[in-house]
Amino acid sequence: MAIEPVERAVYGEVTICASIDQAWEAWTTGTGAQTFFIPSCRIDPRPHGVYEILFNLDAEPGTRGSEGMFVLAVQPKTMLAFTWNAPPELPTVRGQMTRVIVRLREVDAEHTLVSLRQDGWGEGGEWDTAFNYFQEAWKRVVLPRLKYRFDIGPIDWNNQPALG
Repeated sequence: MAIEPVERAVYGEVTICASIDQAWEAWTTGTGAQTFFIPSCRIDPRPHGVYEILFNLDAEPGTRGSEGMFVLAVQPKTMLAFTWNAPPELPTVRGQMTRVIVRLREVDAEHTLVSLRQDGWGEGGEWDTAFNYFQEAWKRVVLPRLKYRFDIGPIDWNNQPALG
């Protein structure tokens, strides 16, 4: 009997001091994402809607961030799935997509557990580099910023806090 290989995935979670409505808004609206994720984005939270998080507005079009990424699935206030690409310095992987799933679970009226999983990884070379990059990016940057946003306040993009 063959044993199926385990699909590798980046996984992180954080409990935030926010209602499920506030947590949902943070991930599914441009106004919300700009408080913790990035200062510029385009988000249309419906299947096939855009999910573009723009990290470098001065870069050439196509290298500014998650341009061309889109929403795969939505279950309001519970789950958001979207495609994701790699940084421009990893062109082989950037030309392909992985999948990010954000799940929200109400802990109580004022706290929400946010879990994030990114899967769909190839193996070797740039794939391993991208996997390692996102192990750090989601768990040591994005999720801590989300927690900071609800504990302290929105990220000041001109004076970002040192986190992680």
